[in-house]
Amino acid sequence: MKEGSEIRPGRRKKRFGLRLVFVTVLAALIAGVTGQFLFFAHQIATAKVPRSANADAIVVLTGGQARVNEAVRLLEEGHANRLLISGVHPGTTREQLAAVTASDMPLEKASVDLDRVALNTAGNATETASWVQKNGFRSLLVVTSAYHLPRAKAELSDVLPDVDLIAYPVFSKGLNLETWYQEPATIRLLMREYVKYILARLRNTVKAMN
Repeated sequence: MKEGSEIRPGRRKKRFGLRLVFVTVLAALIAGVTGQFLFFAHQIATAKVPRSANADAIVVLTGGQARVNEAVRLLEEGHANRLLISGVHPGTTREQLAAVTASDMPLEKASVDLDRVALNTAGNATETASWVQKNGFRSLLVVTSAYHLPRAKAELSDVLPDVDLIAYPVFSKGLNLETWYQEPATIRLLMREYVKYILARLRNTVKAMN
């Protein structure tokens, strides 16, 4: 009994030490992830439209009418000579797109290309890369929602490392990013986007190592 009583305090101390290490590491991980998410959200909330929004071409990643409207406006104002609308539904025509965007241009083939293949952001990047390389563009205006830009740029920079990517954020009505921390729906949106962004970065890192 005496021998057993001498062992138990030592074991308890060891277990307590292991638990303390585990809790400390877990707390550090949670703090690190939280800090990175807050930085991610801050970048999105403070995103600004670039002063000099001129490039060889424009790509817009579909996912909202406001995105396409803004990209078409940039093309009409002469910020670039060619536009790729990536992720267009197979059944959508140029005439329908022009009507939806209230464009003064008929979205002619000479200035607007439609990508009907891409189904997600990674697909957008792949199809955009093929289009950019085919046309020899060296700079690209990337038009998409502000919250989507970090992931879009991560995917595009992976497949277009030598192309100057100019982020052009689009701000959706009804989504107040400046006070995102007060809106549960916006918090969930940013958290989902952050997870997707991290997964995209990890996937591209692993791909680069192989």
